[in-house]
Amino acid sequence: MDIKNWIRRTLPAASPATGSLAPWQLRDSLAALTLFAATAAVVLWQNAHVAVLWDLSYVLDTATRIAQSQIPYRDFPLPHPPLTFLLQAAIIRLTSRVYFHHALYCAIAGGLGSLLAWRITLRTLAGRIHGAWPLAFGLTAPVAALGLYCIFPFPSYDCDTLLTVLFALWLLQRLTPTSSLLTAALTGAALVPPLFGKQNIGLPLLAVVVLLVVALLVACRWMPARVQASPRVLLALLAGAAAALAVAVALLAATAGLGNYLHWTIVFASQRRLPGLSQMLEVYACPFLCWALPSVLTGLLLLRSPHARRNWAQTRTVQAMALALLAAPWLFTLASLFLYEDADSRGDALVALWPLVLVLAALLVAVRLLAALRGSRSIGFSLVTLVAALAAIHGTLMSQQLWGSTYALWPLFLYLCAELLATLAEDGPEPALSGWIAPTLAGLVALTLAVCGSFYTASEERLSYANLDGGPPNTSEQPSLSGLATPGAYLANFDELVAFANAAIPQNDVVLLLPGEDPFYFATGRKVAFPVLLFDPATDPYSPEQTLEQVHQQHVHWLIVKHELQIKENPMPDHDATLHLLQREFFPVAQLRGYDVYHFVGAHPHQPAHPQ
Repeated sequence: MDIKNWIRRTLPAASPATGSLAPWQLRDSLAALTLFAATAAVVLWQNAHVAVLWDLSYVLDTATRIAQSQIPYRDFPLPHPPLTFLLQAAIIRLTSRVYFHHALYCAIAGGLGSLLAWRITLRTLAGRIHGAWPLAFGLTAPVAALGLYCIFPFPSYDCDTLLTVLFALWLLQRLTPTSSLLTAALTGAALVPPLFGKQNIGLPLLAVVVLLVVALLVACRWMPARVQASPRVLLALLAGAAAALAVAVALLAATAGLGNYLHWTIVFASQRRLPGLSQMLEVYACPFLCWALPSVLTGLLLLRSPHARRNWAQTRTVQAMALALLAAPWLFTLASLFLYEDADSRGDALVALWPLVLVLAALLVAVRLLAALRGSRSIGFSLVTLVAALAAIHGTLMSQQLWGSTYALWPLFLYLCAELLATLAEDGPEPALSGWIAPTLAGLVALTLAVCGSFYTASEERLSYANLDGGPPNTSEQPSLSGLATPGAYLANFDELVAFANAAIPQNDVVLLLPGEDPFYFATGRKVAFPVLLFDPATDPYSPEQTLEQVHQQHVHWLIVKHELQIKENPMPDHDATLHLLQREFFPVAQLRGYDVYHFVGAHPHQPAHPQ
């Protein structure tokens, strides 16, 4: 086999990177409605029976204090960019404090993410594979179970950020050498919002696209025939990104203070959460990859071997062998539902597909670049879109590596699969590739993700860090928590706490909750005074001594310690040391189901009356 000739044929210069889509038809409307409704229904179903109070309270209580006109980074520390918190604060200001409004937002955002994933996938396959429309719809169908908000169904910065990433990629993929300057500028501007959704996602995305666009500008000057983009469009894209970034920086400087923002979201956040290189590379230290990658590469080589073209019988035999090798990783993932009994092992088998697809996508980028350097094809915005997606994915994996970070990334996973399948279909002279091998493989990919993804979402394996096995879901009596449900007695215990607070704690008294697992301020509407809401290594900048100092400075009157946590492990740094210091100055006044309530000695030396 001639490897050089195979590389030259990988993407012929005459073939466009992405095909033009047909005008919108009735089938498109039906597909859009189906994907949107199915995804939204799953998100609402999830919210009807499960909630992780630890994560939920952090977002809702932080949004509550912003809705109370407190400015993050200036008035209180916040190691995350503001997008998600500003969105939830806007919902509070516009529609009042009702949890169902936030759940409805998640359903709508999840549905929009599925629509964008479908359109990106369809444009990727159009003109490159036989039957692109039904294949794109089938390949995207698993987002109904693996959409942005399906696994993590409540407000989340990762999910919001990935929605903005999908929008940016959708615009980027549509650019052509003849696009208008306004379109290019808007595309550049769309690259900026992800930076203010989650810094580890948005920063790599923006940096990679800017670098690639600059490289294309240089190539336009020295190798114009190898670039499928015009300098005017490239410059307009850079101008749009620069303008949007300048506006965002100006707003930050005028409100929170640019220095404050950089300190909390870059310096502090990187100190607490930035993993080392060895941890980031653990993504690829997967036993599954050791056999799956050779299997796929061997299948690709077989498809292009001379033996596959000698006679009809031999061709069919070799093609069947190649298809079996290409399908082996996906068949194993399907078989894992029968091989393993526990949800943890089944989930690991599904998530293990990630490093395989990432390696194959990286190899595809390398082949395209090599083909461009050899002059056998031109490169343009399709390559920029692919590399941008890889940058966003790897940036997301910096947070909690592979098994913890993929919950909102599945729409991008489908896009990578579509890119690989389209390349397989258009590569080589054999009609069988686009006629039956690539479509068959696409169907297997869709089936695997739909079946295994549905089990993965329904099992709540990604949420296993919380106790969710407390029987049927229970709801709260608080009107503000309408629409919130989760197993166990946690919401009933919280109702008792709120009733005690309403009866015994004056509305203007400052309350400190440890470790901050409940949406206390969202539910009660009380003013937030203490700088930290969630005592977690990623969000709490204080030592035990500094926490006590803040208690004095903020004139904290009441201390509420939750001892029946929903989260399985209390992540509060120095919990015992902090509580030991605080108990010197607070005395117990009530022991509720799940909570101990203390009062500050200095403010009221005698124990106040409280409900029995």
